[in-house]
Amino acid sequence: MASDNYTDHEKHEDMKVLHGMGYAQELSRSMSKFSNFAISFSIICILSGGINSFAQAISSVGGAGAGIGWIVGCLLSGMFALSMAQVASAFPTAGGLYHWASILGNRFWGWLTAWLNLLGLITVLGAINIGTAYFFAGTFGSFVGFSGSDGQVVIFVAVITIIQALFNHLGIKVTTMLTDMSGYLIFAATAVLVLACLYFAPALDVSRLWTFTNYSGDAGGGVFPQSDNMLYLFLLCLLLPVYTITGYDASAHTSEETKNAAMSVPQGIVSAVFWSSIVGWVMICAITLAIPDMTTAATQGWGMFFATMDAILPVGLKFVLYLAIFIAQLLCGLATVTSASRMLFAFSRDDGVPLFSKPLSTVSPKYRTPVNAIWTATVLCILYVVLAMTIKVGETSIYVIVVNSTLVFLFLSFTIPLIAGVFAYGTAKWPNPGPWSLGGGVYKLVTILAVVGMGVILFIAVAPPNERVLYVVLGFVALALVLWVAVENRRFEGPPTGDRIAARKAAIAAAEAAVGEKA
Repeated sequence: MASDNYTDHEKHEDMKVLHGMGYAQELSRSMSKFSNFAISFSIICILSGGINSFAQAISSVGGAGAGIGWIVGCLLSGMFALSMAQVASAFPTAGGLYHWASILGNRFWGWLTAWLNLLGLITVLGAINIGTAYFFAGTFGSFVGFSGSDGQVVIFVAVITIIQALFNHLGIKVTTMLTDMSGYLIFAATAVLVLACLYFAPALDVSRLWTFTNYSGDAGGGVFPQSDNMLYLFLLCLLLPVYTITGYDASAHTSEETKNAAMSVPQGIVSAVFWSSIVGWVMICAITLAIPDMTTAATQGWGMFFATMDAILPVGLKFVLYLAIFIAQLLCGLATVTSASRMLFAFSRDDGVPLFSKPLSTVSPKYRTPVNAIWTATVLCILYVVLAMTIKVGETSIYVIVVNSTLVFLFLSFTIPLIAGVFAYGTAKWPNPGPWSLGGGVYKLVTILAVVGMGVILFIAVAPPNERVLYVVLGFVALALVLWVAVENRRFEGPPTGDRIAARKAAIAAAEAAVGEKA
């Protein structure tokens, strides 16, 4: 399952599509269909976001946040995934979102999408690894004197991010071997966790999963502000699935490293979201059913998952589960480094990063990876974590603000090319769909639903107590507009089109010869 037959004809077709968009086959095209699925499945990682943010399901509307809220949130992400898959099949390139917005929209929309997606990927990498640090503190920290202080978290994140970058540096085959393993590990560990929760639960009250209880304010450990508006609280509980079920753009970012990309990439996107949604829902429901007392658990806020596991699981089983979850979270970060570095590489290849585009678009002939982009993404992540853990805005860590900003940045970067695709579909910009297609009518419908979902995501991301998120997002967009008008509008040409593609024929051949690629 982890390897596909790949004929010379299929290789030629993949290269033909890539050459047709003006790019050389510099990266190593060795990822199977399963590996493309696994890298998105690993970034989504229900054992990371689903566990570290579990309290968001309960500390709003109680058990219904898990039983019903998870389903609604996954449907929102599912609309994005289906629409994204349609575009990815037609334009299978690294840094997909940026190319889609440029080709289907214009240079500005592509440029803005690139920066939104890059910012989202760098900050979500930091958020994932910070969450891993806190998980380690809550599970194994007492054995090594790791309490989870701000300074310890910064050092911990720096170390694991560097290790994740090193594995990425060594080649996509190393990365895919680990993310393939992560895919199996997530399925296996989740199955054990679900069975353990159901077996050791003091009682199984299934009605919890559709029972709405107001646990806002102190009743929910302060996770969400006090409110009597149950609709508002229900929307807030969607933060759990929406934050967890993201990162599936990794399948698109690794298009140039995937065999039969026009089919494998869209299938990877949709499959990763589908299985994460289904398996994640079963896991979240099992944890909710295992809670000994809902009211007591809710008051524990962010610590309710650990409190539940401590109350019901035998020590040995708990240790094994925690170890598996910790490894899955580390591999989640590793896959995110892959995604962020490919986005940075692809944007730099088109001179999107002033002064640094040439080194950032360099591919190692030995490892066939964008090594400079990998280490740059790593350094930016560590710098973000340093700022996130040291800067406070009132009583709120800037980390909390940026995590919610990350949601907005990522989903905006998803939304721009998808909207552009609706208008471009069937025109000269996009005359024919790729081999994986929903059909024009269904594609446009799911995209419209995704745009509606973006409105919901924007609301819950900036709702109290996260009003500052709106200022962060508006500030970035304002800065981007100023830079575009002042500098980039005259400098940035965007992806090659028309005659520029034909003019790059010699450069493509030279780039492929430099890394030893043969047609």
